[in-house]
Amino acid sequence: MKDFGIYTLANDVVCDQLIALLNSIRVNVDPNIPICIIPFDDRLDRIKEEISLRPDNVTLFEDKTSIDRWEKFACDFANSYSQIQRKQSHPRWYKGKLHRKFVAFNGPFERFIFFDADSLAMKPCEDVFDKLKTYDFVFDDWEHAKSTNNAALNIPLIESTGMFTESEIRPKLHCSSFWGSKRGIFNTEELALLEQYITTQGEGAWVNSQGWWDDAFLFNYMTLRSGRSLFNFTLSPNGQERTGNCANSDPFVNVDQVLYNKDQLKTIHRIHYMGYSSNDFTRLCKGEDVDIRYKDIWLYYRFLDYSEQRPSILKSPNFLTKAKRIFQKITKKVLK
Repeated sequence: MKDFGIYTLANDVVCDQLIALLNSIRVNVDPNIPICIIPFDDRLDRIKEEISLRPDNVTLFEDKTSIDRWEKFACDFANSYSQIQRKQSHPRWYKGKLHRKFVAFNGPFERFIFFDADSLAMKPCEDVFDKLKTYDFVFDDWEHAKSTNNAALNIPLIESTGMFTESEIRPKLHCSSFWGSKRGIFNTEELALLEQYITTQGEGAWVNSQGWWDDAFLFNYMTLRSGRSLFNFTLSPNGQERTGNCANSDPFVNVDQVLYNKDQLKTIHRIHYMGYSSNDFTRLCKGEDVDIRYKDIWLYYRFLDYSEQRPSILKSPNFLTKAKRIFQKITKKVLK
């Protein structure tokens, strides 16, 4: 086992984004830090080729037993939720594999940080690893500030059980795109206990959903119900640690290809390109002028080692291309 490392979740569909993330970690975090890529599914040809170019510190997570264990847990949660809501099928999230990121709890790193692949690392992570000496989970996001209707958990329902108050629940709400934790948490016994709560006590209803939810909803339930300690940098008493992180909403300043929070130029852990599809980045790599905020810095890290391949000019798609995409989007919605 290694003392610390980084995980991400990827397949060939997001390989361009993965390359940018790996390069940003190399430049801004540590060129030698171990990185383990968790497979989103079996589409891994490009991923394996990229790993072969980085043999010293990048590996693929291959423990199928662990993957299957988390698949079952997530499926059982979805089944329970469906029954509670009297629905005939799983919530729509279950078509994906985002919950595979939780195999990090069974992986090779004693302490670890997880980055979503659609992110860029912007600074060293010693502060996260240091917090893990005291806390079991470390986050850096603003999910706790969402309205009750949009929160990951059904706060009024949980309050009605008498187990938690809103003042206890709200500061523990978090996302699942960037987090730190420790190996061994949520072991077989702990997962079995959570599954018992879910299936026999109806706690699948604790997620705040109208038929759609993702891995973050499940993760919020797990961390709250575990009763383990949690730290969120956005709730830190140190104002310098409270920053933004989302490309599509927060203002940043680029200083030598590193982004800083616009307010007081505070350093950020990462920029998360939430809300942009993998197709957007594929088109950007091919020279299309895609509407992505902070795309120049993403292109810098994506083509860090092959700057000659970076598009020199970005061009907008023509009218026919735009019309075709709109038609395809409408057709896709109709066929759902």
